[in-house]
Amino acid sequence: MAEHAPAAADAAPATSATSAAAPGGPADAARPRRSAATRAAILAAARDRFAADGYERATIRAIAKDAEIDPSMVMRYYGNKAGLFAAASEIEVHAPDLSHVPRDEAGARLVRHFLERWECDETLTGMMRVGVTNEAGAQRMRGVFAEQIKPVLAAVCPVPEEAPTRAALIASQILGMALCRYVLHIPPAVDLGHDELVAWLAPTVQRYLTAEQP
Repeated sequence: MAEHAPAAADAAPATSATSAAAPGGPADAARPRRSAATRAAILAAARDRFAADGYERATIRAIAKDAEIDPSMVMRYYGNKAGLFAAASEIEVHAPDLSHVPRDEAGARLVRHFLERWECDETLTGMMRVGVTNEAGAQRMRGVFAEQIKPVLAAVCPVPEEAPTRAALIASQILGMALCRYVLHIPPAVDLGHDELVAWLAPTVQRYLTAEQP
């Protein structure tokens, strides 16, 4: 009987390894974490590369190198460069609900929101760089305003049918300042504080939001 004891002892580690690899075990739990980390690394590298090189010049191989992974992993998660670009340029501007804001404060609220939003998400700056040099990036930025800004304006502008026109005019102010401040780094634009920028931009944005047509 004693000669069987070593076999039982040898079996114990195998049982432990089997448990770790079983669904729901530590090894299984680690896989989603590794997957999430890999996706995050790919997207971060893609945003930097698209911003630096533009859509056409950026390559899957260069992005994979920046992320320190094999190019096949990029293809596995995102399929192709177009799919990667769509994921990397996903933007949520969290536009404020202006329907409950005093009418004469809507412009200031919108300007301040975008200043704060721009400075907490580098994706917006990256997409701005791509958008000014590449049609895919420009189309993406247009989509953001079409999908997320126009519905906000429709709640406050005097003629809902004018929301697309007013959104474009507001974009000329907000995106124009963002270009000067965060991409071109024009000194006066960079040096202005939030309160100063709001004071300068809000009256114009307010007019685009609520004024009658000129």
